[in-house]
Amino acid sequence: MSSITSYVALGDSFTEGLNDHLGGDRYRGWADRLAELLAARESGFRYANLAVRGRLIGRIADEQVPQAEALAPDLVSLCAGGNDILRPGGDPDAIAAQLDAAVGRLRATGARVLLFTGFDLRQVPVMRLVHHKIAVYNLHIHDIATRHGCTLVDLWAMGVLRDRRAWSEDRLHLSADGHRRIALRAAEALGLPAEEDWREPYPPLGPSVWAEARKEDLRWARMFLAPWVNRRLQGRSSGDGLGAKRPELAPVSMMLPDHG
Repeated sequence: MSSITSYVALGDSFTEGLNDHLGGDRYRGWADRLAELLAARESGFRYANLAVRGRLIGRIADEQVPQAEALAPDLVSLCAGGNDILRPGGDPDAIAAQLDAAVGRLRATGARVLLFTGFDLRQVPVMRLVHHKIAVYNLHIHDIATRHGCTLVDLWAMGVLRDRRAWSEDRLHLSADGHRRIALRAAEALGLPAEEDWREPYPPLGPSVWAEARKEDLRWARMFLAPWVNRRLQGRSSGDGLGAKRPELAPVSMMLPDHG
């Protein structure tokens, strides 16, 4: 692997790190974890994370991509379009065209670009309704990665992420362990050696009780699904008024808290 001395992460809540909690309103996430792995190998390594929860691909392209161009890092990760796909009328072909243009700009800087497919969410209520659109978008992402010479992380193929323990209580964002596994998978794609294996299966679960499972589904719908749908109907985003958590390239030791 060629030397990576700087890394800028672009995207939405997935890259911001929800729900890998650090306490209060702070999140760690797979990108921070990947930055830590890169920093351990390269003296003077610097990292920025421009991702903001709820961002659509248009704003990512208009706001985050120019910032990344100006920062001129060795590596840029870009995961975008998921929020667009989930919206009524989201067209995977049109969204892919925006992604293609953004990737072209980033590659023109000479940066290595790390792309991600969408997750296989067919096991998640409601999300299974857009399963086919995610699959079509993923085909575009594979094509974009090949044409632009990007490194691709195929999240769809990560069977371990179909375990509910890879996801947080809201079923929309990864758990801390889910983020850990994504960081390990991204490191593998970049050619970094890892001491842990993201493929390691979760311990077996006991049989679920149907009544308890339905009760939990109702609780999830009330606490998480209904507010999410309400924001969409009102044209609001969870990221309204928020900025990037790490807007400038800086040493990881200065940017990330001590995780023990």
